[in-house]
Amino acid sequence: MDFQLYWLPNSGISTAGKTELNVTLTTDTNTLNEVVIVGYTSEKKSSITGAVATINMTELSKAKVADVGQALQGQVAGVSVTANTGAPGDGLKIRIRGEGTLGNNEVLYVVDGVATRDISFLNMSDVKSMTVLKDAAATAIYGSRSAGGVVILTTKSGLKGKSNIDIEYYSGTSFATNLPKMLNANQYLTVMDQAWHNSNNNPANAASPYSIDRANGKVNGIPLSDTNWLKQLFGAGKTDNLQLSFSGGSEKTQYLISGGYFGQNGIVVGDKDTYQRINFRANINTEVTDRFKVGTNFQITSSKQDKMSSSGDAPGVIRHALLRPSVLGVYKDVNDPTYKANNPYTDLPFYLNNNPNGGWSRNYELTSNPIAIVNYTDDVRSLFKTFGNVYGEYTFLADKSLKFRSNFGAEITFDHNKAFGENYGDDSDNDPNELYPGQGRQNRPSNLNENRGEATTFTFTNTLNYTKTLAEKHSINALLGEETVNYNQSAVGGSRTNYNNTTDPFRYLDYGSDTDKNSSGSAQMWNLISFFGSANYGYDNKYFVSGTVRADGSSRFGPNNKWGFFPSVSGGWAMSKEKFMENTKWISNLKWRASWGQSGNQEIPNNAYETLVTETGGIIKVIRYGNPDLKWETTTQTNLGLDLGVFENKLTFTVDYFDKTTNDILLAVGLPSATVGQINKTYVNAGVVSNKGFEFGANFQNNDHEFKYGISGNIATLKNNVEELQQYVTEITDDKTHTKTVVVQPISSYYGLKFDGIYQNQAEINSTLYSNTNGAKPGDMKFKDLNGDGQIDANDRTFIGSPIPKITYGFSFNAEYKRFDMSFLFQGVSGVDRYNDLKQILDYDSRPFNSTTAVLNAWNGEGTSNTTPRNTMNDNGGSQISSVFVEDASYLRLKNLEIGYTLDPKIIGDRYLRLYISGQNLLTFTKYTGLDPESTSLIDQGTYPQSTSILMGLKFKI
Repeated sequence: MDFQLYWLPNSGISTAGKTELNVTLTTDTNTLNEVVIVGYTSEKKSSITGAVATINMTELSKAKVADVGQALQGQVAGVSVTANTGAPGDGLKIRIRGEGTLGNNEVLYVVDGVATRDISFLNMSDVKSMTVLKDAAATAIYGSRSAGGVVILTTKSGLKGKSNIDIEYYSGTSFATNLPKMLNANQYLTVMDQAWHNSNNNPANAASPYSIDRANGKVNGIPLSDTNWLKQLFGAGKTDNLQLSFSGGSEKTQYLISGGYFGQNGIVVGDKDTYQRINFRANINTEVTDRFKVGTNFQITSSKQDKMSSSGDAPGVIRHALLRPSVLGVYKDVNDPTYKANNPYTDLPFYLNNNPNGGWSRNYELTSNPIAIVNYTDDVRSLFKTFGNVYGEYTFLADKSLKFRSNFGAEITFDHNKAFGENYGDDSDNDPNELYPGQGRQNRPSNLNENRGEATTFTFTNTLNYTKTLAEKHSINALLGEETVNYNQSAVGGSRTNYNNTTDPFRYLDYGSDTDKNSSGSAQMWNLISFFGSANYGYDNKYFVSGTVRADGSSRFGPNNKWGFFPSVSGGWAMSKEKFMENTKWISNLKWRASWGQSGNQEIPNNAYETLVTETGGIIKVIRYGNPDLKWETTTQTNLGLDLGVFENKLTFTVDYFDKTTNDILLAVGLPSATVGQINKTYVNAGVVSNKGFEFGANFQNNDHEFKYGISGNIATLKNNVEELQQYVTEITDDKTHTKTVVVQPISSYYGLKFDGIYQNQAEINSTLYSNTNGAKPGDMKFKDLNGDGQIDANDRTFIGSPIPKITYGFSFNAEYKRFDMSFLFQGVSGVDRYNDLKQILDYDSRPFNSTTAVLNAWNGEGTSNTTPRNTMNDNGGSQISSVFVEDASYLRLKNLEIGYTLDPKIIGDRYLRLYISGQNLLTFTKYTGLDPESTSLIDQGTYPQSTSILMGLKFKI
């Protein structure tokens, strides 16, 4: 807690004869007089009429994460935070009140008055406050960039008085948990032997290749192994964080200078899975006169990510660790004639030579060696960012009620991505006519892709703010402003292949082949000019009304719709202030809120409204027709809310209902080819998506006794629905994710067959299918014949799940006794599905991949299983997209737990020192069978899981 103590001569406190004054600070549970930053100005919390949530920064700091946004998990009702993967440096998906559009749903962040779409560069220790604006009454002031919600952050600044030094350091380890149980070598050979015998045309009494290999103990003269690939891939990760700040100031000038380092080595073995960030921040504010104030907030961030293939199939290090058969070893024997010191890893199963007719065993699937993928990965992504603002502020009138503020913000980013693909693995053929004979099958040939880019965003904002209380009953807060935003981005890139020398000093473009080289370059820009205003009026601290309007002119809009207008209106009634409530002493605060407003989304492609042409040999050809009517997406939102505080606001409740509809969603429409030929699709505004739900929050804080504690919780419901699409776009299908977007369903709903058990005998097949076109046999998967035509085909597909959570929630507890403190946070989601592609390929595929131990209980005769089909090398129904692979990805997770002790200042020279131990992601409760239920991927092909971390740290104030 930052505080200053002043002795007031007329305070009535006698200090005569005293050399020491003991002061006890207590937490004020009445937070209604807190000032909250909202939309270019600030308001008392008691007068806010929109859906606005302030974050408890003390508890938020307990989340030891690299990205400030991730610390929001479980903190605010209606705010969903999901990590893309658990890999160091990978990003987040934050959604406020659902998926509002088929395109860009990103949140707008406003850091010290400067808007940005990314806050991964921020240092948690630098953040002073966070406010989430959820409804349109709160967000409309940000116009065409606010449909996804707004998060306002202010960073710490210096205080008047003695200089302070703050230090925080923590370090710890992380590891993977809840890993699936995979088949060991003996189990794998048993399952493969069973699958071989269950396959067509294989004699029942014949020995399978797998039983022969087990008896011999080797294949192609190479011994069988027993490898636990997950154990080989995952190790102990490491996290280090050091933050320092120097702050202080005089009556006129205050300053804060901070620096920090965050480093994380992930749970994948080796040093190719890391993230590092270095921050420097300077915040200076000075009062030039009693009316004129200037200041700057300036940050430099440098980060580097050694990027691992954290999700998906190519090269998919996680996926291949699960798929690779356990009978294959990690390394070749040094006596193996194909062994190379610079390429010691096994690749093709039991590789003997490059003879295409028999140089390796086809009885085992040719997956990639995940340890080789790790060691040959060289994908470094560097980022250098400057972010900050300078401002001037002048107050007019005798009572300083009129304030003019001019703020110039800059976000300048330089990025550099460099990925080298070194050739490795076994030669899979012996073709002398191929372009690169004798090279390994991975990264053939070796290659380098390098890209550099820069982006600048300059924001210039001017506001005039009038704040006044008249006759002690009429409060006025009026704002007028204008803003311009200019964005420019450019990038250049190059690639070359076939490097003769692949050592680090030669991994540059100059050293690649001259016969296979490419270059690229691009640039884009957009501009925004805005005018806005707001007015808030309160009478007698009981009745409140607010209104905002913003006009945005954007270069992204078509010529017929260059300007968008975003209004809002809201009202509040502090019912607890009425005379008829005077005798209800136990109610401290009871306020009703209602709002309506519109916000926009201008995150549509640049120049999407223009007609594109190409010229070849002097002939101009249209490749896309433009749309001069193209405009922003508009989100209209109605919100009804209630704030309740009882027992002097020790216990508070918040309830909100929202109805949020997004119109004019951007869709790409194909024009009739008979009329215009084969050209790119034209963008139009046509779709409509709705989100509705309830949000509940509760908080109880008891500081009356030596044992102080607080309990808080939140829960939100959400119903997402596509209301309209364009007449020529009746559905949007994505075969890669097995999803379909249609009217009356949530966005990107899973679509496929309905699993109905396992066929137990031939009679059951005959009674349900008159046309067995798929050749189903007893032990194969059974699907529902939804149209009743006696056969299973595409006409029996239906919607089988939704990736959008129906419920999000969080629960936290904090306690303090004497010098000990403890806190924890549970966070979870419910009613969310995910397509588990790994389950499909591991346990239902006909190819000889490895499997989980679930296949040991596969159907093996009538009545043995009604969930897992027979093991076979023929299609048992597992190739079908069906509901058996759409799993409930709901989870409850102990997100963080922290226990600390603050030393007695007397024994450390009147200094503050707190020691703590912290755990992150300690427990996860879920039915999901994949590595991690938390992911932004619509289809789980093997995603880097969230790791469990144990950290120890200290906070020291001088």
